[in-house]
Amino acid sequence: MRPFPLFILVFVLLAACSSESVKIDPTYPTERPGSQFKKGESIFGEGGLDIFGGKKKEDKGGGIGVNAYLWRASLDTVSFMPINAADPFGGTIFTDWFSPGNVSDERLKANIIILDRQLRADSVRVSLFRQVKDGSGWRDAEVPQNAERSMEDAILTRARELKVKQEAGL
Repeated sequence: MRPFPLFILVFVLLAACSSESVKIDPTYPTERPGSQFKKGESIFGEGGLDIFGGKKKEDKGGGIGVNAYLWRASLDTVSFMPINAADPFGGTIFTDWFSPGNVSDERLKANIIILDRQLRADSVRVSLFRQVKDGSGWRDAEVPQNAERSMEDAILTRARELKVKQEAGL
């Protein structure tokens, strides 16, 4: 007897000996047992990876990581100073040294950090730096006491104006 027909005979006999029927689910599994992701979730976050921008997302401030009104207001407030670095996702704006037109022996620098996505008084922090020129070069000088708070207030006022304008449809 040849080995090939013997193999087929043994296979058929073993298959026929099964007393329980095996249940097969014809649907494709969407979850792995014990997986940390639920159905519809992705490792790329809610909604998955959107490469071509086809999925509609709710507006969360213009696609930046911080409050859009505070961001725009901060840029407007320091628009007279040269900007050294600006990160809309981290909410930081760093200006370069700026000397007012009629003062050549003093310069200012500002760092603005937006801390929250909410439009609140404690969502923005301003740090000002001042230097004065002496015979040997620039030296650090004291910033007037309320200067940082005044700039924060100017940013918050401008942010409120922008919000009111947008809500009014202007």
